[in-house]
Amino acid sequence: MSELKGWRALPIGTLPLKFSTEFKTGDWRTFRPIINQEKCVKCLLCWIYCPEMSIVWDGEKVTVNYDFCKGCGICAHECPVKAISMVPER
Repeated sequence: MSELKGWRALPIGTLPLKFSTEFKTGDWRTFRPIINQEKCVKCLLCWIYCPEMSIVWDGEKVTVNYDFCKGCGICAHECPVKAISMVPER
């Protein structure tokens, strides 16, 4: 058995050579956010608070990139006009 070493003796960790946008991580969610475009006032609070940057603002409307959305519901919670509802994933 090798002798235990201090943290300074550990090898330097490596970073992945791909950006996080190349790893689609939204396939395990239970609920998905649906945006009612008629109710949306485009305040972008959902965009600000989304921890996965899954909310997309194209200059005209707000959408969700489901490839990265994990279904946490923060966007729906922060929406002041309740334009976002969380529905079960199919």
